[in-house]
Amino acid sequence: MIAHFKPRPRLEVNVPLIALLDIIFLLLIYFLLTTNFIADEGIKVKLPQARASAPQTEREITVYVDREGRAFLGREEVSHPQLFDRLKEMIKDREDRLVVVKDDRAVMLNRVVKVMDLAKAAGAGRLCLATEKDF
Repeated sequence: MIAHFKPRPRLEVNVPLIALLDIIFLLLIYFLLTTNFIADEGIKVKLPQARASAPQTEREITVYVDREGRAFLGREEVSHPQLFDRLKEMIKDREDRLVVVKDDRAVMLNRVVKVMDLAKAAGAGRLCLATEKDF
């Protein structure tokens, strides 16, 4: 007895590429939005660490406080009365201007609070203490 088999049609496998492409584009957008492209300038200080820190994206006034408690605007060291005058001049009419205080980990808190008080007295509407992410 001779048996003849009919060839069966092959099953086609369809991979849903459209959904895969959507996911890839969403991941790409997510990583582009969460990447930090800002380059900081100023003196070198070791920032305190915090688990819940968020990057600032707007243009701000940055005040650095080093280990000895000296205040810097940019790379220039300024005394506390000069800092008050310079901040008042930089803020002028824009009371919503952000002042970021970047202090060294080893500096005493009292010195940083004095700088923040000077910024507030100079008219800063918003103050921020810079930190690093703790990994």
